[in-house]
Amino acid sequence: MIAQNISLYSWNNGVVMIVVFAFVCLILIGFAIKFISSENKNQDTED
Repeated sequence: MIAQNISLYSWNNGVVMIVVFAFVCLILIGFAIKFISSENKNQDTED
């Protein structure tokens, strides 16, 4: 009976949304790291 109830719900949409959200988070973290590292290089060259 449990197996019949589990198959009534499709996990595809939820999995896709989680993957998209994780991808966007990784991109934002990458931009933040790039921004921070370029900011430190600019301060080093000004001194």
